[in-house]
Amino acid sequence: MADYRKGDTASWDTEQVRRSQSSGQQKRPRKKKRKTPWILKFIGWLLFVAITSCILAGVGWMLMNDLCAFNKEDITATIEVTADDDVETIANKLEEAGLIEYKWFFRLFGKVAKAEEKIGIGTYELNTDMDYRALIMGMRNSSGNMNAETVTVTIPEGYTVAQTLRLLAEKGVNTEENLIEAAQTADFGYEYIDKNSQDISRLEGFLFPDTYEFYVNEKGSSALKRLIDNFDRKLDDELLEAAQARGYTLKQIATIASLIEKETDGGDHEKIASVIYNRLEGEGDKGGTYGYLQVDAALLYALPDHEGAITNSDKETDSKYNLYKYVGLPPTPIANPGLAALNAALDPAQTDYYYYALGKDGRHRFFTNYNDHVNFVNSSEYIGN
Repeated sequence: MADYRKGDTASWDTEQVRRSQSSGQQKRPRKKKRKTPWILKFIGWLLFVAITSCILAGVGWMLMNDLCAFNKEDITATIEVTADDDVETIANKLEEAGLIEYKWFFRLFGKVAKAEEKIGIGTYELNTDMDYRALIMGMRNSSGNMNAETVTVTIPEGYTVAQTLRLLAEKGVNTEENLIEAAQTADFGYEYIDKNSQDISRLEGFLFPDTYEFYVNEKGSSALKRLIDNFDRKLDDELLEAAQARGYTLKQIATIASLIEKETDGGDHEKIASVIYNRLEGEGDKGGTYGYLQVDAALLYALPDHEGAITNSDKETDSKYNLYKYVGLPPTPIANPGLAALNAALDPAQTDYYYYALGKDGRHRFFTNYNDHVNFVNSSEYIGN
């Protein structure tokens, strides 16, 4: 008993229990894992490759259609590129206009094609027949790209062509000499601009007053065309058709709008338009107004250095712009009208007015007959007294 150790007894008991348990039970056979035949693995792999390839091919085909302008609905849109734009914002504009479907893909193509070095600020007419490269080239400006130095110019309503060219030169768009040459000789692609004239007045009325971004030292014809393009976009087709049905050309509408622009006090465009149309089309009255517009601003256009009020001697000036002496409209617009004046020329108020005069309070008074007009002009309310 002296050699007895507690650990020996515990070890023996454990071995006995294990042997008794194993002898009373049969060993369960291990299940073998069923292996997938290699042919099924190969077929699965082929299916995966085929499905993936179909998906990639479908995506690739859609991207290729967009890239190459295949199978697209006919859409034409005007896209304006400003100095604040980059390829990303241009892609957004193209997508919104329906010219492309995948703007992210256009941005990727644009980076590879170095679009920022080709696209320039301006307004462009693009369509869905143009692929990505054609779209980029369609927004190319020979005067510079989006990385070039630019200048912002605001052209006021009622500026003449001469004033507009002078302002552009002062802002560094180009020299006044180059701008004048462009105004005289460039072909801007519009039928209403006289190609047979080399006087800058051929652009009068068509350089739309607005705020623009120009390149410094931009090509003169490019800068002026942007103003003319803006004028063309502002015209309401339905109203223009109504004016043409009434017997007026676009140039005549621009001329009437320019008279309105120079005569308005800022809130009476439609009434002044009605006076002009009444004198052109109405029966007139005993004041002898039929056909005679008698607009001082037109006479002053012919007398650019004139100072002070119009005199009776001035009214004898032999010029087609002297509407006291000559019936009808002047030969060209006398300024570049804004949108309100253009809309008034296209859609005048319906009145019986034949006269208007400016009061000392800065507002025009309108009259249907000569006597009322004369009485106001002789009163203390008239600005000339």
